[in-house]
Amino acid sequence: MLRKQKPVQDSFVRMTELVLPNDTNTLNNLMGGRMMHLMDVCAAISAQRHSNRIVVTASVDNVSFREGIKLGSVVTLESQVTRSFSSSMEVHINVWAEDIPSGTKIKSNEAFLTFVAVDQSGRPIDVPDAVPSTEEEIALYEGALRRRQLRLVLGGRMNPHEATELKALFELE
Repeated sequence: MLRKQKPVQDSFVRMTELVLPNDTNTLNNLMGGRMMHLMDVCAAISAQRHSNRIVVTASVDNVSFREGIKLGSVVTLESQVTRSFSSSMEVHINVWAEDIPSGTKIKSNEAFLTFVAVDQSGRPIDVPDAVPSTEEEIALYEGALRRRQLRLVLGGRMNPHEATELKALFELE
């Protein structure tokens, strides 16, 4: 049976937040936990748009904080599903920090999050196939299986010898 298909651009989300005093640490920078919360919310909305289901966060890949985001900055998060599997979806997110008075904007974070669609009882449920259309969407889609296998191996949920997409990375001639 063919699964329903859905364009990845239908899952696009852009969220904008102002960094307020309650969001900052003692150095007046956005707290890392607050940033991760915003990233999780934005990416979850993308996964919900793609699946039309309740979603739960399954994993977050390597969130690195490049520079502190100062009090008063505007934070813009953009996310989109890159690929879906049976019940899971990989979501790519970019985060920018903008200092409006100075006119500067920097990319502060980038990550991949995985969500699982669940039914009302909390059991995983099938999601539509993600269909990429732009060059960037296609590149992210093509790398998603490799990233998924790496997550599963590192999480102890897949035997490294079964990770077909990873073998080429580690085989020496």
